[in-house]
Amino acid sequence: MDWKARVSAEIEDKRNILEELALAIGEHPELGFAEVKAARLLTKVLEESGYHVTRGIAGLETAFLGVCGHGQPNIALLCEYDALPELGHACGHNLIAMASVGAALGLSPFLSEIGGTISVFGTPAEETGSGKVILVEAGFFEQVDAAMMFHPSNQNLLMATGNALDAYEFHFKGKAAHAADSPEEGINALDGVLALFQGVNALREHVAEGVRIHGIITEGGTAANIVPERAVARFYIRAPERELLNRITEKVLNVAKGAALMTGTAVEWNEFELGTDDLRPSHPIALAFGANLQRLGVTDIEEFAIGRGSSDMGNVSRVVPSIHPYLSIGDDLIAHTSEFAKASLGEKGLQVGIIAAQALAFTAIDLLTDPGLLKAAKEEQIACKGSERR
Repeated sequence: MDWKARVSAEIEDKRNILEELALAIGEHPELGFAEVKAARLLTKVLEESGYHVTRGIAGLETAFLGVCGHGQPNIALLCEYDALPELGHACGHNLIAMASVGAALGLSPFLSEIGGTISVFGTPAEETGSGKVILVEAGFFEQVDAAMMFHPSNQNLLMATGNALDAYEFHFKGKAAHAADSPEEGINALDGVLALFQGVNALREHVAEGVRIHGIITEGGTAANIVPERAVARFYIRAPERELLNRITEKVLNVAKGAALMTGTAVEWNEFELGTDDLRPSHPIALAFGANLQRLGVTDIEEFAIGRGSSDMGNVSRVVPSIHPYLSIGDDLIAHTSEFAKASLGEKGLQVGIIAAQALAFTAIDLLTDPGLLKAAKEEQIACKGSERR
């Protein structure tokens, strides 16, 4: 039985539904943890295709789980659907949701014959809240055998690592005073923030390759003639491995302490987003995805690259074999730009979403019907965990 041909035809038959879904989400962008319309649209389509849907999982209003089939293996397809502030879907999450749901719709009519389970996870707030971290910590991936999604890009890439990330907000407290009449009575909180930036700049010379530290000032005072009594900065801290990131983050926190000491201010900090782990793609599953892309006529494919961004998919990849491949929706695009947002709504973007849905569905069939593939993926992950402990 050529399950892949039958599933491909099913996805093509659902093309209009899937394209309308991608456009509805893309044209009405919603920020992380507020993707109410997107979650409603996605769960409605899944329920109409025979999935049993549970909404609001892990205490997250816009997270969901749709399940079809029975028993093992249990293959997860992950949806993202949050947008970026001001830019909208400038990372193509509307296409990610389209592809995972498209794969799920293509598979559902045949699961009783193929065997196994497809679980579709709605994972909110990838950009600004790390919803997958919450789902992992709540145990939702404990019964999952493999997890998959795709990501729009400017290239076709099967595997890319991703940096671990910490997100810290620093609050410096000083003392207000008239900046001209009695500046000696004030303590400048903004000086604390500026000293933090200077210290971080000095630290950059002494960190390992691949470490990234970048920040913004979100509060710096209220008027030029008032010594600022409060100033706030936010930093992303990234490193290729979580263990290295923990050491770098400790250095940044020490810099903040020093900045406060230098300027006579007080400093407190908090994590304004959940930290994420480095992404470890599954080689066996990614290569199977690549073979399925070739079956679909996509041949211009790179196999592996060192990634510089971060994703909460990294936390999923620590607990279950996972893939996060990239497919091009435009060769000259840069993510997190208005041009990328436009492309995610364009004809090529929608076509790539269909191809991604087919490739994900084909790879799910491989995992459901080839025990050797899943065995190889799990053995690789065990080996990675073993090397991590040594």
